[in-house]
Amino acid sequence: MAKTSHIVVIGAGVSGLTTALILAENPRNRITIVAKHMPGDYDIEYCSPWAGADYAPFGTAGSIEARWEHETWGPLAHLAHSVPEAGIHFEKARSWIRKTSTGDDGRGDLGKQDPWFKDTVPDFRVLRPEELPHGIEAGIEFTSVCINTALYLPYLVGQCRKHGIILKRQILGHISEATASHKFGQNADIVINCTGLMASRLGGVEDKTMQPARGQTVLVRNDSKLLGGANGTEDGRTDENVYFMNRASGGGTIIGGSYQLGNWESQPDPNLAMRIMQRAVDLHPQLAGGKGVSGLSIVRHAVGLRPWREAGVRLEKERIGKQWVVHNYGHAGYGYQTSYACARDVAKLVDEIVGEAET
Repeated sequence: MAKTSHIVVIGAGVSGLTTALILAENPRNRITIVAKHMPGDYDIEYCSPWAGADYAPFGTAGSIEARWEHETWGPLAHLAHSVPEAGIHFEKARSWIRKTSTGDDGRGDLGKQDPWFKDTVPDFRVLRPEELPHGIEAGIEFTSVCINTALYLPYLVGQCRKHGIILKRQILGHISEATASHKFGQNADIVINCTGLMASRLGGVEDKTMQPARGQTVLVRNDSKLLGGANGTEDGRTDENVYFMNRASGGGTIIGGSYQLGNWESQPDPNLAMRIMQRAVDLHPQLAGGKGVSGLSIVRHAVGLRPWREAGVRLEKERIGKQWVVHNYGHAGYGYQTSYACARDVAKLVDEIVGEAET
């Protein structure tokens, strides 16, 4: 009989919950999730509830990010098609390319007319000139998914509980403290670090290449009936952008946004909020029924801090003292759309560690 592996996952955002769920597919693994914040919490340190969230591939052709995005489409599409309680639905998406722009906002192939993912998502096509909004040079359309994070994160918790995973609230000052945090009375054999932005502060990790990429949004009751976004802004601001998406099951439409590196401010900026709303209704007047900003029914203004890392996602194993650790953090704005593939890569590293211990 295979030896039981006691695993502690630090972090209960989308990366931590999905990783724990994938690890639980192996009956050998006994898993505890330890986190300061859990689904249902809204805190500036906890990014996942603030996300849109959608599937809009940022990776460039041939990159590891593109592989993760490609491999995560299948699980998300399955949930949208067959698991209504997950809070995910299919939505027509359009990605527009401006005539003049200071950059692509890190959008990778999303800003191209011939992206790698054209054979991954359904219904891909290039938009005709007469379909383009004013100031837009080109665009693409495809079927995507939009995730109501207020439903999806609790769904993941329920799936974790169904698979015997224990969830435990705890604040860790140092990653070594996770070793003794397993609820099954055993020290952890392996610790999985899914702490997102807080990897910058967790003792034993303290990754100084981590920064917040501040995203400000507005949640409205209006139905956009479209998932849309464009590169850059009409006034050339490099740390602001425009996008909107309608969340599943009455979740409202999220309008964004900004991408402000190094900005930890948790409170919404009212001037930025006005620019966000104006850009959205200019690009997609149907959002407000042609009435402009005054036609938006606002639920709330919000700020989330994306876990941006200079070298991209850190997904690797490391020996810290006597403890094996697998890191899975630094997903910036693409945590949901890479979650399943990254979790499976973590599982492979766990199998490597277990295999080495048994030889």
